[in-house]
Amino acid sequence: MKKRIHGSCTTILVGKKASIDGSTIISRNDDGHEALDPQRFVVVNPEEQPKYYQSVISKVKIELPNNPLRYTSIPNAILTNGTWATAGINSENVAMSATETITTNSRVLGADPFVQDGIGEEDIVTIVLPYIKSAREGVTRLGELLEEYGTYEPNGIAFSDTQEVWWLETIGGHHWAAVRIPDDAYVVAPNRMNIDDFDFNSTDTMCSVDLEEMITKYHLNPDFEKVNLRHIFGSSSIKDTVYNNPRTWFGQRYFNPEIHQDPMDQNLPFICYANRKISVEDVKYVLSSHFENTDYDVYGSGTEDKRKLFRPIGINRNHNVHILQLRNDLPSEIAGIHWLAYGANTFNTVVPFYVNVGDTPDSFKNANGTFDLNNMYWLSCTTALLGDTDYDFYVDMRNSYELEAMSIYRKIQNNTDEEFNNLKGNPEDYLLNANQKLADEALRLQTKLLGEMVIAGSEKMRLRYNLND
Repeated sequence: MKKRIHGSCTTILVGKKASIDGSTIISRNDDGHEALDPQRFVVVNPEEQPKYYQSVISKVKIELPNNPLRYTSIPNAILTNGTWATAGINSENVAMSATETITTNSRVLGADPFVQDGIGEEDIVTIVLPYIKSAREGVTRLGELLEEYGTYEPNGIAFSDTQEVWWLETIGGHHWAAVRIPDDAYVVAPNRMNIDDFDFNSTDTMCSVDLEEMITKYHLNPDFEKVNLRHIFGSSSIKDTVYNNPRTWFGQRYFNPEIHQDPMDQNLPFICYANRKISVEDVKYVLSSHFENTDYDVYGSGTEDKRKLFRPIGINRNHNVHILQLRNDLPSEIAGIHWLAYGANTFNTVVPFYVNVGDTPDSFKNANGTFDLNNMYWLSCTTALLGDTDYDFYVDMRNSYELEAMSIYRKIQNNTDEEFNNLKGNPEDYLLNANQKLADEALRLQTKLLGEMVIAGSEKMRLRYNLND
């Protein structure tokens, strides 16, 4: 089950001029403290959205606005600790991912303590995403909720629409700051306070009204001249050097191999500019990585100390990876794509689901606590587990599967996009059918991969004897 603080996710943000096709992208590994936590992919229709919301963890009660929008969601399959909607895209093509657990420090919490009956990761998507029509509106609504109800944990939250990408970080119990990501930039954000240089007078920043005053009143700024929110409100701990900073380092190393940095550096930049345009496949690679081609690769040939030194990005505690893409060159009905995969990311592929629908395919929707290889969550977890037993032996099978699967998904998507303008039937039925094709192929191809791994791996079992009757 998910705990009060995850402390485990990794986020990647991409502006529209930094992506290969002009789309905005927000993405995140939804990780937990436990290896398994079944997830579901659903659509929440307006009539299913509560009017009065109550958190399971903090018990906070919130009256929600009328007329909610439809939205996709990735909730827990087991609701003991609440819904944990995780991420989604609403019917106005606004995307949201919540949350990336971040860091704080005692100076901040002495000035603005956490609020134990406030809002947290369990609640944020449910009480924000159905009520916003732009990324900026998302920042504004969440900021107002934080100021009114407070929060019991530090979090980073991503918002996007077809034009803008925003990143908000909570500060103490009631404060917050947000930055619009430049159109030609990208961000790799681990579990730390990530925003660095901050301009209170910019139209591309927002924050709680008295944030600047709080910094001055409580003498929070350690720098002589600049305002760096990571220095002021974040941590600079030994844990950051092995748990957080290396993930940012690897992502920036992948997108900018010409720049050489220290993986333990506490001041790796927040806003970055890649040396090429970024694809969904690039984002998925980084979110699946275990520091390939470095001495720190968990599956690599480095010394045991180096292989165990840094926390990888792809990890056994990945519960889902979502890449929320909003495309600018297509009709609004098919602009939003909710890419999704379950389980540890080393042996899965993301599937591009259209969001302008009223339901989702059963194989991605109906996970529960019972093991079932007809469900993508359990099938993906099983494949990753077997692959982990001998990564070098299975990785070529994974690579062939990934190329085949992504090619098939892309072909279905291209055909669906091209045929949409000449559609004569019901658009929702058409997109439901496209999503079902994608889900069927995903289940078939993941099952095929698992079968190939079982057949090949059986020959390598230690329980054998080389003399036959």
